[in-house]
Amino acid sequence: MPLNLALGAICAAIVLLFAIVSAEDPYRFFDWHVTYGDIYPLGVRQQGILINGQFPGPDIYSVTNNNLIINVHNSLPEPFLISWNGIQQRRNSYEDGVYGTTCPIPPGKNFTYIMQVKDQIGSFFYYPSLAFHKAAGGFGGIRILSRPQIPVPFPEPAGDYTVLIGDWYKANHKKLKAILDHGKKLHFPDAILINGHGPNGASFTIEQGKTYRFRISNVGLQNSLNFRIQGHKMKLVEVEGTHTLQTTFSSLDVHVGQSYSVLVTADQPAQDYYIAVSSRFTTQLLKTTAILHYSNSAKPVSGPPPGGPTTQINWSLKQARAIRTNLTASGPRPNPQGSFHYGMINISRSIKLANSAAQVNGKQRYAVNSVSFIHADTPLKIADFFKIGGVFRVGSIPDNPTGARMYLDTSVMGADFRAFVEIVFENHESIIQSWHLDGYSFFVVGMDGGLWTPASRNQYNLRDAVSRCTTQVYPKSWTAVYIALDNVGMWNLRTEFWARQYLGQQLYLRVYSPLESIRDEYPIPKNALLCGRASGRSTRPLLSTITT
Repeated sequence: MPLNLALGAICAAIVLLFAIVSAEDPYRFFDWHVTYGDIYPLGVRQQGILINGQFPGPDIYSVTNNNLIINVHNSLPEPFLISWNGIQQRRNSYEDGVYGTTCPIPPGKNFTYIMQVKDQIGSFFYYPSLAFHKAAGGFGGIRILSRPQIPVPFPEPAGDYTVLIGDWYKANHKKLKAILDHGKKLHFPDAILINGHGPNGASFTIEQGKTYRFRISNVGLQNSLNFRIQGHKMKLVEVEGTHTLQTTFSSLDVHVGQSYSVLVTADQPAQDYYIAVSSRFTTQLLKTTAILHYSNSAKPVSGPPPGGPTTQINWSLKQARAIRTNLTASGPRPNPQGSFHYGMINISRSIKLANSAAQVNGKQRYAVNSVSFIHADTPLKIADFFKIGGVFRVGSIPDNPTGARMYLDTSVMGADFRAFVEIVFENHESIIQSWHLDGYSFFVVGMDGGLWTPASRNQYNLRDAVSRCTTQVYPKSWTAVYIALDNVGMWNLRTEFWARQYLGQQLYLRVYSPLESIRDEYPIPKNALLCGRASGRSTRPLLSTITT
């Protein structure tokens, strides 16, 4: 067969394959080339990870139920993966893009992610999940718009901006990784970036009298950040896929890994204003600025940037409790978000997870319930599919803290499909924590200082708690969440404090259905990369229906 006809047949087969998955939902195609390149976020040259030559990477624009076909070409000299923070990968954890589910893309090779943003709306981001690549870039924004027939609880804004904020190191990511590999702690970050820029490097243009949406994501490595705009109020409207009560804030704490949408109205005199971002709960204060530029601006920014809270925990806790679900607004479907009465469902299991730090074999490690996670030689989900024994053990992490001395293991917690569970995150340390669960959103029903006890349930919000995928736990405090385990797969539960995640503060939740039906979970993708003990095996043939 001539080459052009063969390629045509391949494309037709791929389109046919996609059509079988979901004939009525549109497709969006992306072709990404991942390379190293010079970046200058702080005025000095650094080696950054670029996607199609961009730092940060390009935004992903999509609509509820769209199929996203993202072909990633890895031109780095080492393996690479991208994960999709907040995208639930319904029935399809193979596409999650973390090492526990997906084989890395080898140098010089490509892999096509095939995923659907099923029943989702909102603001999220993607990032590189292997090694310490996140410290070099490779991240970008994801926005999922509502379908045209689904009402949104605010008028369409005049513009929609992605704002990626995060702490940043001047050191090369390989040097940072080497420090961690030697069992040492990283020094405090050097700066904060806004959309890849240092002080006053990023600018957002608005027109007087109009309202704009700002999608703010903390893509940093460890620090909670406070976001504010000089002379302007922010109306919170969405948190990680949930429309919220429209509360107005003068500044907003965005903990690492979290995403928020706010509306900002250009109702001030026509000039430029500071956007200020600063670190929270740190002895050393990091801060930076960007510019809010009125299109008819009469003068540049003036005066000092607006100050924000620094170490005040109660201020942040009060704000967190004020973030609630808009029960009457539609989510990705036309029915109101309050239709799911989570507070009336009986808990089938209660899990308590405590973070800790210690030395193991003379090296710094971090753990959950005394278990410091180590990667297996084969992605857990792939080993599970092929039933390869000896890769991991379900139940290798207990449901509750034991007080045992920290040890190393590939921690996998088993869970039943359709169970309704309570997870209590306990933070006995003096740092702030931020926890993320892939594959799910959960209801943040309570948070407070001190120790959690069963009596703490008396203060839970069982009516309009916000549903999200990343939650903070304040120092010497606890946070409780409810989760409906309706998504079969192998799901990463991790701290978003990236050095701690790298050194073991994570686990996998294996949500299992004994039926092993395509109704509950898709089979392994035909184009799945196979590695470790799965090397040499085969998935289903990609072009099995094509004859030549």
